[in-house]
Amino acid sequence: MIFLNIQQIGAMATVQDLGRRGLQHAGVSGSGPMDMPSFRIANALVGNEPMSAALEFAGVGGSFTVTQPVRFAVTGGDVDIRLDGTKVYPWESYDLLPGMTLAIGALRDCVWGYLALSGGVDVTPVLGSRSTHLGTGLGGHEGRRLQAGDHLPLGEATASANLALRQPWRRSARPIQVIYGPQDDYFSADVKETLLGTPFTVSARRDRMAQMLDGSPIRAVAGHDIVSDGTRPGSIQVPASGRLLVLMAERQTAGGYPKIATVASVDLPRLAQVVSGRAIRFARVSQERAEELLIGERQALRGILANLVAKPRNDNQRGEILH
Repeated sequence: MIFLNIQQIGAMATVQDLGRRGLQHAGVSGSGPMDMPSFRIANALVGNEPMSAALEFAGVGGSFTVTQPVRFAVTGGDVDIRLDGTKVYPWESYDLLPGMTLAIGALRDCVWGYLALSGGVDVTPVLGSRSTHLGTGLGGHEGRRLQAGDHLPLGEATASANLALRQPWRRSARPIQVIYGPQDDYFSADVKETLLGTPFTVSARRDRMAQMLDGSPIRAVAGHDIVSDGTRPGSIQVPASGRLLVLMAERQTAGGYPKIATVASVDLPRLAQVVSGRAIRFARVSQERAEELLIGERQALRGILANLVAKPRNDNQRGEILH
């Protein structure tokens, strides 16, 4: 069996796959990656199936070794990566051989990074998924954050060359798109204008469950308590403090705060990657337009994944493997 040995690891590092589906009615959150496109690109770069599990980390990666040769790729944003001290690059795959150390530094201008390895992280699935849900200790590696000294099993890899993107994956610079509701009737027209007309700052109070936004207080004229109902990723809850709370990958499946709006699915990964202290703005779109934007992004992502290019042999990498 192949193992990934963790020598050092950054904060909030977990095992994730595409998440659990169809269990919200039973109170089971979907979990999965905070930045789905970056996660999918990482797996594709090492020749994995889309549902394969990889590592997600926040801020800083860590250092790693393996017991047998594997391919690896790091995505999410710009980051310093060293392979036995030699600089390599994100959004490309490389060979990691026994005796070599992979060191992943601090992410720049983003929050969440991904380390995919050929064969995928082969922890035991729980409720149909290898994703970690930290709040309930479900899935992943012992249901917890990864730490130095952990040894993660890897699956058998399929034959593939090392790959790179033919064209970069670019995030839009537009405002974060939102759809009003489902409790927008709890808020006055003036308050909804404040939501759209003023900037909000991404707070350092954030994790995989939710991220808080600082800015003008948002008050609900109909009160800040409702009969608990279902939530979805991107739900913008408004507690009595008036500070916006955007629910993310590990959200609770139901909540009792009114939700003034919902972040469009296409922009939720982009919001997740906004660094703390940076200002954002919201813009309202219809559900139909939000669906069009999501379809367009999925088409663009399929194009990226279908047009990965094989990298030429690099003697500094001691040759390619597994092909």
